[in-house]
Amino acid sequence: MTPLIEPNTGFKFDNVKRNQLLSDKGYMTPTATKTGTTIVGLLYKDGVVLGADTRATSGPIVADKNCRKIHYLAPNMYCCGAGTAADTDYTTNMVGSQLALHALNTGREARVVTAMTKLKQYLFRYQGHVGAALILGGVDVTGPHLFTIHPHGSTDKLPYVTMGSGSLCAMSVFESSWRPNLTRDEAVEMVKDAIESGIFNDLGSGSNVDVCVITKDNVEYIRGHSQPNERVAKEQSYRFAAGTTEFIGSKAGAPAEGAAAMDVSA
Repeated sequence: MTPLIEPNTGFKFDNVKRNQLLSDKGYMTPTATKTGTTIVGLLYKDGVVLGADTRATSGPIVADKNCRKIHYLAPNMYCCGAGTAADTDYTTNMVGSQLALHALNTGREARVVTAMTKLKQYLFRYQGHVGAALILGGVDVTGPHLFTIHPHGSTDKLPYVTMGSGSLCAMSVFESSWRPNLTRDEAVEMVKDAIESGIFNDLGSGSNVDVCVITKDNVEYIRGHSQPNERVAKEQSYRFAAGTTEFIGSKAGAPAEGAAAMDVSA
């Protein structure tokens, strides 16, 4: 008989037993790292406008103040990513290469719905363990399209969408202001306002506003379209005159009895 060998591919859940053991012994179990983001998209008269903030976080730490969250997929479509940065980068790069091969094989520009199908099928396969929440926007022969793809593989097709930890703040701007047949300038301004709403009301979002305008014949990717958190000059001097704080003395305290000296030979 051929012995059953566990395959080396796919996800492994060996740490479930480890976490249970730690929990039984009263230790804290490791928690998943979550990231914060505000990404949005809307349809306007001539195409699609996508927007994103530029803060990348690792727990309570701001890891990158100018992270690029709007990813290239094809000449006629881009994709905003929220969630785990590595997952969004890898997933969009992989599907982007598949769309390039698709265009070469068929001799025509890939449709937006093709990219959506590839993304949702890939994410559904991993049942949400690939932490990529995506907003896909583009224009093809059938017109402008805007989709959201959730980490579990479910999708929505709507005229305006938001995702990420600041999505509720951004959605409040869209629901109060969006209307059909917006002009380009109105759409870009609304996207900017929605992202800034996330930046100022969600701790996981911050820094600048990136915008991508996609039309039938052109793509305009604007890095740093709005920079609401630029560092400004301090309003007053924080230098204090000598003697402001009482100085007690400079004699170092004696080491405790029996304390070993620190080895600094290395």
